Amino acid sequence: MTQNALSAPPSRIEQLIRDVLQHMQRQGYSPGYLRLCRGVWQDFRSFAICTATPEDVSEESSTRFLASRGISPENSQSGFSARQRMIRAAMRIVVEFNLHGCHQRRRRTAQKVNLSAPLQSVLSMHLEFCRDHLRCSPGTLRCRTRHLTRFLHFLESQQLLGLAALQAKHVSDFIRSQVHLRPKTLAVIVSELRSFLRYLCMEGILAEDLSPHVPKIRVARDGRLPSVWGVAEVEAVLAAVDRSSPKGKRDYAILLLACRRGLRVSDICGLRLEHLHWSSDRIEMAQTKTGAALVLPIGEEVGRALIDYLQHGRPFTHHREVFLRLKAPVEPFSSNDNLYHILTFYRQRAGVSLPAQARKGLHSLRHTVATRLLETGTALETIATILGHLSLESTQIYAKVDIEALRRAALDPEVLHE
Repeated sequence: MTQNALSAPPSRIEQLIRDVLQHMQRQGYSPGYLRLCRGVWQDFRSFAICTATPEDVSEESSTRFLASRGISPENSQSGFSARQRMIRAAMRIVVEFNLHGCHQRRRRTAQKVNLSAPLQSVLSMHLEFCRDHLRCSPGTLRCRTRHLTRFLHFLESQQLLGLAALQAKHVSDFIRSQVHLRPKTLAVIVSELRSFLRYLCMEGILAEDLSPHVPKIRVARDGRLPSVWGVAEVEAVLAAVDRSSPKGKRDYAILLLACRRGLRVSDICGLRLEHLHWSSDRIEMAQTKTGAALVLPIGEEVGRALIDYLQHGRPFTHHREVFLRLKAPVEPFSSNDNLYHILTFYRQRAGVSLPAQARKGLHSLRHTVATRLLETGTALETIATILGHLSLESTQIYAKVDIEALRRAALDPEVLHE
């Protein structure tokens, strides 16, 4: 090999691979995952050379490469192998980095990304302000931490020399890098970003309030129809639960609370023994999301499942939460656990296939409860009470699922005062 070949600068795509690997390393990706990504990108580079597009790293070239690996954008992710899902994720990362100069981790950003000490200090002070003065709930603080960590990490990737040098262009570039997100998620991010920028100006970190430069994103409350399960699909999932084991007893009770009572996941995780009033056959608790009181009947079916779990499945412990993890150390689910794995396990066991764009978490069972009540002619006010909605506007979205049911849902004062 000649000296010129040894000293030849890397091609554009080779340099891009180096840069994105360094970027991901700072984000806390494991060495093993980085090696897998490097292998995918080297395959992509070879594919690009063979197709006479060696410098093209775009959405179009990525789609062609994925198609050559049997990965079509029209297919549901559930139909892909683990290797195919990994290839698709790696290509999304490199295309996003090439477009925006930054890649945002989809999950657990706050836990994985290590911000510089000055930025982490400012973020911590802002979160304390939100907790002490704005009275933000723990859930809101977790969400804000995740989103603002994304923003600050983006600024670091742009080599910003401190927050005092922050300009409107940086804010605009960050928002542009988030366009892959759903409008509702993006609306939350820009709202939190606006609040953060006002805080920076109030503390004298920024000389100018940049919050007016953050665009407003309007999302219709009923812009997306709730995902609703069919009756046969729900019953198939429940039938797939093996109720002879402690895990099955626990999971069956969890699923019934979601699909029969419409409890939020956060309220299922936060349900405590003292919330179960057996003598009056009621669940009485303060909702995790709103803090408002919620009173629901336990009912025979749910009651039998809870008693079976409490007597024959729940380990002996000092914890007062009803539902506990199975593996040691035995402890309650965390407040931000969505229990997605529980429903997914039994849905797959039952062979229930849902549309690719449908929501598949426990919250979709809550949507199903509301829709079934509407179909039976239950008044919207009554449904709002059952779901614990503070505003009737939150309940009205279910009316879009069945317009005919809405016409039949005349208010019944006797039902409301039962």
